[in-house]
Amino acid sequence: MADREMRAVYAQTLVDLGALDPRICVVEADLARATGTGPFAKAYPERFVNVGVAEANLVGVASGLSATGKKPFAATFACFASRRAYDQFFLSANYAGLNVTLVGTDPGVTAAFNGGTHMPLEDLALMRAVPGLAIVEPSDPVSLEAAVRIAAASDGCTYLRLQRKSAPELYPAGEHFELGKAKLLRQGKDLLIVALGALMVSEAKKAAELLAADGLEATVLDLFSLAPIDRAAIVKYASASGRVVSCENHRVTGGLGSAIAEILAEEGVRAKLRRVGVGADQFGEVGTQDWLADHFKLSAPHIAAAAKSLF
Repeated sequence: MADREMRAVYAQTLVDLGALDPRICVVEADLARATGTGPFAKAYPERFVNVGVAEANLVGVASGLSATGKKPFAATFACFASRRAYDQFFLSANYAGLNVTLVGTDPGVTAAFNGGTHMPLEDLALMRAVPGLAIVEPSDPVSLEAAVRIAAASDGCTYLRLQRKSAPELYPAGEHFELGKAKLLRQGKDLLIVALGALMVSEAKKAAELLAADGLEATVLDLFSLAPIDRAAIVKYASASGRVVSCENHRVTGGLGSAIAEILAEEGVRAKLRRVGVGADQFGEVGTQDWLADHFKLSAPHIAAAAKSLF
């Protein structure tokens, strides 16, 4: 299927929703061009707010809009959405029981040339600690559109982790998605690979093909939402094979791999686990996305190697 720019899908979905629901509004921290929400600003200028380079205020304004009955989508680079505005999002939006969708763009190594200062490798760990927060990371344009629509229709807050660049379509148009329900992309008897987000789901599929060439058949799950998480699917396929590889564009601590380890321990599943992600003691660096994915051992050959180490 063809590639589509993820931020363009995000913006167009908001434009479409805005035509149906006057409560939908967009809040930006002087990054509308980066996020791609110019079409929304043009279509509904009275529902578009630019707070400037002030990320805590971004969340505060979005929370205020929600308190008046609006459904705000507030976006900035994921490093700022998480590390810089965490307290405001925790208290002003979540603790207050409001309805704010916070969009963190350029997650993990997709920050590329913006480098280590702009490379969020701990945002999932932070957001997992917020009670009741939905955490979603779409893997393709179709699942992204679904995620935006789910957030718009939901009560409560959502953290949407958004890769801005183009991604191939993995699903047919109109595919149904639910929070807490993973998608089965491939089924195999030898191990389970659980991946989150556009970069890692793509690399996990490639890794499964590499493993198949060596006679190992992997089940591949696109998790879609980290919170709520599809415990049942993880338990089912981990129990069947006894071998699990988690794949995240994030530090190995506190995110997907940690969530899976908790599930395996709590459910008494006897399974070996390998966590593919940025090392616990590593900061981000500057480079192309492909170089960074290889450098931090996130690419398909490294996933395949982690899988083989389970045997």
